[in-house]
Amino acid sequence: MKQFLLGRKQSLSSQIVKWKCIVTSSIRNSSSSFRLFPLPFFFNLFSFLFFPFVFTKKTLSKFYTPHSSFNTRTSFFSILLLLILTSCQPEQRYNGKSIFRYNVSDGITSLDPAFSRSIDNVSAVNQLFNGLVEIDKNLKLRPSLAESWQVLDSGKIYRFKLRKGVYFHKSEVFGDDSTREVIASDFVYSFNRLIDPEVISPGKWLLNEVQRNYEGALDVHAIDKYTLEINLKRSFPPFLGILSMQYFSAVPKEAVEYYGSKFRANPIGTGPFKFQFWKENTKLVFLRNENYFEKDEEGQQLPYLDAVSISFIKDLEVTFLKFLKLEIDYLTGLKGSYKDELLTSDGKLRKKYAEQVIFTTSPYLNTEYLGFLVDETKEPLSKDIRRAINYGFERDKMLKYLRSGIGIPANQGFIPKGLPAFSEATIGYSYQPDSVYALLERAGFSNGKGLPEVSLSTTAQYLDICEYLQSQLAIFGIKIKVEVNQAATNNELIANSKAQFFRKSWVADYPDAENYLSLFKSENFSPNGPNFTHFKSQQFDVWYDKALSEVNDSLRISLYRRMDSLVIEEAPVVPLFYDEVVRFTQPTISGLGVNPMNLLVLKYAKKPTEK
Repeated sequence: MKQFLLGRKQSLSSQIVKWKCIVTSSIRNSSSSFRLFPLPFFFNLFSFLFFPFVFTKKTLSKFYTPHSSFNTRTSFFSILLLLILTSCQPEQRYNGKSIFRYNVSDGITSLDPAFSRSIDNVSAVNQLFNGLVEIDKNLKLRPSLAESWQVLDSGKIYRFKLRKGVYFHKSEVFGDDSTREVIASDFVYSFNRLIDPEVISPGKWLLNEVQRNYEGALDVHAIDKYTLEINLKRSFPPFLGILSMQYFSAVPKEAVEYYGSKFRANPIGTGPFKFQFWKENTKLVFLRNENYFEKDEEGQQLPYLDAVSISFIKDLEVTFLKFLKLEIDYLTGLKGSYKDELLTSDGKLRKKYAEQVIFTTSPYLNTEYLGFLVDETKEPLSKDIRRAINYGFERDKMLKYLRSGIGIPANQGFIPKGLPAFSEATIGYSYQPDSVYALLERAGFSNGKGLPEVSLSTTAQYLDICEYLQSQLAIFGIKIKVEVNQAATNNELIANSKAQFFRKSWVADYPDAENYLSLFKSENFSPNGPNFTHFKSQQFDVWYDKALSEVNDSLRISLYRRMDSLVIEEAPVVPLFYDEVVRFTQPTISGLGVNPMNLLVLKYAKKPTEK
């Protein structure tokens, strides 16, 4: 088994990255006089020395027709001049500016809060917009555009008092004044926009608990210029956490009406940074909002940075090399083979990078799991077989050899570490061979004999984990067939109950355990809800409804833990691991921090000015 795991780890690409890193690291650690000449300079110097020998008039004729007015001598010096110019240091116009640079390999699809679904969209929108409330690094709610709030009528009415003197980013859409103050009616407009059928926002479902009026609009209204009231259908304790999501940012009606569908690329908000430039899939630039309303503890206005520059390089190895060359300030996640270059198998930063890289981890509200379709109409695997699979593999070794030790083995429940409802006392699954054999025997499949092959649907990104399970479960006679699909196809199969056994992950939409437990509520069957397993339990539903009406946090958490234990006992899922936020930053960066939502917060970040 160990050979199998180590074999998966070694790849040609990782060896190439390692070789490149040795070269780049040497350059980075060389004398300052050497660093005056970047790598492009040596390439251009080589071109200069060998240009006359390689590009003779004869060879150049291959690229130019006899009728062209090409002059070899003139063009030689023109190209030489271009090479010299391109080998110069970064443009001098950045001198004295503090610019935070990072890369988004998967791209950003929209800067409109109504479409802040992916983590990359969310992080970009977070720099440009504000909502009523926000969460800090400890998942505690704090004021943002609302300076205070009240919860009334047994949790069914939320009343917010807005800050005065907060203004939108300057723009021509506001006419001669170029900006205007944020008021309560902006939130009435912004929230109703999310449920507009013409907008088709993926955040629409988050407002299902809000009462509607006779016209179908949300029962959200401005009591006065600075007071907003939201009426719910019933008590729903997670609602404040939901309002911290970027979907619920203040959006000016004037800007949406002016730009229409192009508002996605012309955002106007209240955030610490304002939009400057976006060439899609190439470069995105934000500038410091000099009129931002927040200050630090010493009274200094935020943010500290002058600008944010986002690139969209798809090659993760190129991104890593740019990070080593100080051209990128921040990396996150374990994508790409560079994880083996940076980290040991037990998740520690390698010693050779100790002075070059700041490595930070934190619990991430993301549970990686396998799900069984347990719909009684689909001939599901028995509970004993599902439990046997849960007991049949070593989660800690899986993380050590396939994820460089990053992640926490999911030996408790489905609720991830980092939420108050997570409990070390929850009895989950660990590697127990005797239990596997006993459960198979009780199910009528001693040593797996006669047990039909089980198909496991996944994507290429998680193939290594699924093959690891396949290998370990085969020891007990449990045959797994791994089926690799495109991500979109895999999601469609799961949503439409066409996958008997599937790999899935659940990243928190908002910081409350209810968000995880909603995956097992009977009324949330997919495709209309997130219950992909079609798990159904009357006892679970009773506890779930009771938790939503419970305003006492301790009692509600106790109910959450009961539900979590029930799910583990019935085994509609195989919890694999609780993910961790992984960040690599340059030593010159401070104030970036880390949080369990993996949200990039740049208003507190500091970086020396460029020289």
